[in-house]
Amino acid sequence: MRVLLTRPREDAEPLAAALREHGVEALIEPLLNIEWLPGPPLDLDGVQALLATSANGVRAFAARETRRGLPVYAVGDATARIAHESGFATVESASGDVESLADLVRRRLDPADGALLHAAGTAVAGDLAGRVEAAGFRYRRVVLYRARKAGRLSSGTVRAIRDRNVDGVVLYSPRTAETFVALVAEARSTAACRSLTAFCLSDAVAAKAGAIGWNRIVVARRPDQAAMVETVCSRTG
Repeated sequence: MRVLLTRPREDAEPLAAALREHGVEALIEPLLNIEWLPGPPLDLDGVQALLATSANGVRAFAARETRRGLPVYAVGDATARIAHESGFATVESASGDVESLADLVRRRLDPADGALLHAAGTAVAGDLAGRVEAAGFRYRRVVLYRARKAGRLSSGTVRAIRDRNVDGVVLYSPRTAETFVALVAEARSTAACRSLTAFCLSDAVAAKAGAIGWNRIVVARRPDQAAMVETVCSRTG
């Protein structure tokens, strides 16, 4: 089995390695390219914790700021792993989505202890701000990176899709799914997707992927990498 991975390369390579352990080959075609945004050291006065809804948020924070004293509350296990690797000592994972992260914050933290700083990109999914503010927290979002959409699919990827040399496409975000749909249409290869499986991290991703026809659309049981690997591998054979 061979699948197309559409994540930024830093995130796609560990996913490809995990899939290889189960005999699944991966072709990497990043549809979002991450650009760190320069700026001065961050104002952390009055902040009690850092919220991370993506690994890139952690990486961008680490690129801008040397301090690692804040506890990190991460949306999922992969983001938590990057926080540990970036030097943060206190890290907790919600092992889910934005709603799970907000629930974790409400259980662990007290609004009286300070603000929450969300290390984010120019585009965010879900309403983390609304959920934590409803619980009485002060929420601050700092934009640290930009995810630029790819302008086209590479010729190798188009050929693999048309020649049925991939069995499925792995899609992690609504924006990535929307980008894939647009680019595969531009490449006049939409019809070839009718023989492929769209492996989607969530229902929101599946909704965007469903703008074109697929052989099937499958949603991971949980919005994390382990569940995605399980979902892809369950279709092997």
